[in-house]
Amino acid sequence: MRMRRRSNHGGGISRPAAVAVLLLVHTLGIHLRAVSAQDEAQETAAAAPAEDQPAAKKKTLAEEFSDPLTTLPQIFMQDAYTPANYGTKAQTNQVILRAIVPRIPKYSLLPFVQLVRPSFRLVTVPEGRGSATRTEFGDMQLFDLAVIPWPGKESGLLMGVGPVFNFPTATHKSAGQNSWQVGPAFGAIYKGIPRILAGCLIQNPISFAYTTGDAKPQNAFLFQPVLLGYIGRGFYLKSADATWTMSWRHNTATLLPVSFGIGNVIVRPGLPPLNFFVSGEWMAYRQFARAAPQTTVRFGMTVAFPDFRPWR
Repeated sequence: MRMRRRSNHGGGISRPAAVAVLLLVHTLGIHLRAVSAQDEAQETAAAAPAEDQPAAKKKTLAEEFSDPLTTLPQIFMQDAYTPANYGTKAQTNQVILRAIVPRIPKYSLLPFVQLVRPSFRLVTVPEGRGSATRTEFGDMQLFDLAVIPWPGKESGLLMGVGPVFNFPTATHKSAGQNSWQVGPAFGAIYKGIPRILAGCLIQNPISFAYTTGDAKPQNAFLFQPVLLGYIGRGFYLKSADATWTMSWRHNTATLLPVSFGIGNVIVRPGLPPLNFFVSGEWMAYRQFARAAPQTTVRFGMTVAFPDFRPWR
């Protein structure tokens, strides 16, 4: 007896249709898993900035506190204590108060970002080769750098150029250089390497008028290297406090100190961020300098005012 082949047109599902259904279900499953993974990634990305924001802010502030071309308004206070000097037994000290006042094209007459930085000093200087000292107000310094628009922030390199002024505001001739000075200044900073800040500040003030008859002419090349490495949790290492001095005049002082320090940035909700640092400095090379610091310890604090930047 011959059996009849069952028709595929009844209530059953054909093999091609079943395969198509399985492929559709599999595709929908992949799509749903992808959508779910994408949603999780978006949620993680949305949550990460809120969690990492304090750390990122501390890193940015650590760089701006040491950046000679920063547009962050701030007040800088430092005490530089020198327990050992060449040429005298006296222990000397400098208290430096500095303000950084940025000027933005919208709020300035010039079409450049300007960085105005006045510095005031209270100095304790030796009175001779012994241990006697006197404390006086020192000379005031001011530089005004215009940030060059080339090559731009995208490259990580910023440069600035402008004049530097020294005003003979010292209350005693031993506490200053007794001359009016003006000269060129140049600053450069590179931020293209994560957690690293590298740059320099160059100045060359030249005397053109004097307050005393025995004042010496001044013409010195001042080079301040800047190197900072952010290590996390608001802490950073830096070598940015030493200034090399190379005078252009014959048989005048050449000083090459080196420094190393550590700092910490504190971010407080609703309050100005603070920066504290301590660094040590050692005179690696000196020539034609009768008196010069041998070792120096610097203690500093900076108060920033990021809310005073309406251009951001």
